[in-house]
Amino acid sequence: MVADLDLLVLGSGVAGLSAAVRAAEVHSMAVGVLTKAELQQATTRWAQGGVAAVLGGDPDSTDLHLADTLGAGAGLCDIDAVRVLVDEGPGRVHELIALGATFDREPDGQLQLAREGGHSLPRIVHAGGAATGVEIERTLVDAVRAEVAAVYESFFALDLIVEGGRCRGVLAADPDGRRHEVRARHVLMATGGYGQLFAVTTNPHEATGDGVAMALRAGVAVADIEFQQFHPTALHHPVMPRPLLTEALRGHGAQLRDTQGERFVDELLSRDKVSRAITARMIRDGVDHLWLDATDLENFAERFPTIMSELAAVGLDPATDWLPIAPAAHYSCGGILADLDGASSLPGLWVAGEAGCNGVMGANRLASNSLLDGMVFGPRVVEAIERGVDGPSATGAMRSRLGGGAIAGRSLVLPAPTGAPVGTREELQRLMTADAGVLRSSESLERAAAGCAGSVGGDDFASWELRNLATVGRALCAGALAREESRGCHTRTDYQDRQDDLRLRFIIGG
Repeated sequence: MVADLDLLVLGSGVAGLSAAVRAAEVHSMAVGVLTKAELQQATTRWAQGGVAAVLGGDPDSTDLHLADTLGAGAGLCDIDAVRVLVDEGPGRVHELIALGATFDREPDGQLQLAREGGHSLPRIVHAGGAATGVEIERTLVDAVRAEVAAVYESFFALDLIVEGGRCRGVLAADPDGRRHEVRARHVLMATGGYGQLFAVTTNPHEATGDGVAMALRAGVAVADIEFQQFHPTALHHPVMPRPLLTEALRGHGAQLRDTQGERFVDELLSRDKVSRAITARMIRDGVDHLWLDATDLENFAERFPTIMSELAAVGLDPATDWLPIAPAAHYSCGGILADLDGASSLPGLWVAGEAGCNGVMGANRLASNSLLDGMVFGPRVVEAIERGVDGPSATGAMRSRLGGGAIAGRSLVLPAPTGAPVGTREELQRLMTADAGVLRSSESLERAAAGCAGSVGGDDFASWELRNLATVGRALCAGALAREESRGCHTRTDYQDRQDDLRLRFIIGG
């Protein structure tokens, strides 16, 4: 199978599907979407909280949204990228509503707005209380099935096809393991993050960093891999991925309590600060979880029906029970280095969403900016292709590589695999959680790096995913070892202060 596509989209989350719909519907491009699971099985559907956007008619402003995003990003956001996000975001939300997405509204018809950690004001639009991702994914999947020329479900993208200094498509395996070249004039990497690198995660089984790993093997520039955000309040329960207890609960007044029942942190601080506080208190008390007290929240079942049903399924009643919580790997802030159009360092290869590093997230993502990021920057890729853009410009995070920005870049080398084999996926996840998780040190990171450095055999989906996890794990450890400071969601117990001379991006490849 050798396709002849204008655009091949890898991944079926909000970034990829937003781009696919725009390319097919608005610009009549021949578009293919390739995903290793079913079309609707993407990390997007697990997103609970909502979409952060200033939609007008309230005291909020895009300047305030920008300031909150920069504050959470701990000095590593590109201000122009954030400006694009907050200015173009409201229009993308209205486009999604026009496609058929239904968001929660007040009795007078106005959109309900929630507040989450790090936000100055309520600006989070949501659906089904805490089922926003499901509604967005439903809307986009319906549109893609109606508009897109080719959909490759249960296909695993193995590696990029690079010829003449350009990306020409991907080598992929079909559900039976047969290899195919799927060729296109442009490839959009929208494969999501690498939350499955950790044992406790809110990400689905498929979130194994495949796009970032393919880019690393092809020598494409990747940056900020060390910044893995942990959600502070995942439900402490054996089910995986861990159910999220959305940040909106704390925005509505739920309180964090330790084993003595005492509050110990401002619940509306940014996620990195709350996760650190919870982890430190768990270590101090020798426990594996703490508590979220939502007993005073009114109309819980009406406002958060999805969470209510999940809690009921495990025998918890938020009206009377404190809810067991612990941090879980949630969002990958780094990825394939990109400019403001989503162009990577390799012509023909574009990136949007969690797989990319465009400068919006910096060292720590502001809550509910992720869906907005995909909705804004996925379509920007399509518009750039339509304009004839071919290769990166010195904008967004790409300025750290090409020059002209306030944040310099520093090159790192991805360590090569050694001969000793990597352990099982579960062993690798446990190692990364213990030694490269919320709290890290030089000693622990060296152990984690050694565990990721082996070779991976096998020729099936499980082996390919393990190979990708090990590749991304080596990159994460390289960045985390080089970053001898604590910044955003990267915390070194042996370097606890932020260092001005490390306000830069560590770049691998490119």
